[in-house]
Amino acid sequence: MTELSSEALIQRRRRLLYRATHRGTYENDLMIGGFARKYIDGMDDEALDALEAVMEHPDAELADWLTGRKPVPAEAESDMLRRIRDEAAEIAQGEFGAKRGR
Repeated sequence: MTELSSEALIQRRRRLLYRATHRGTYENDLMIGGFARKYIDGMDDEALDALEAVMEHPDAELADWLTGRKPVPAEAESDMLRRIRDEAAEIAQGEFGAKRGR
């Protein structure tokens, strides 16, 4: 990877991280932004493309899909969306379990 392409990838990751953490709804900032914070440094262009594709969906739909309030329609289903949803579910279970144990 050349220095120029490496710098371009770093800048792209920064822009996507900002976009993932400033969605407009706190719920999605936590779910999508939390996922991005954790994994974005290891994402290549293909994974970043997939993350961008997920973030193109409206916030209300993403929140419903990621929380399981509504099923993900077949046309929106992707590996990246599934990864984000699974990560959000793990975090929610951990937080719920911690609150129940008090």
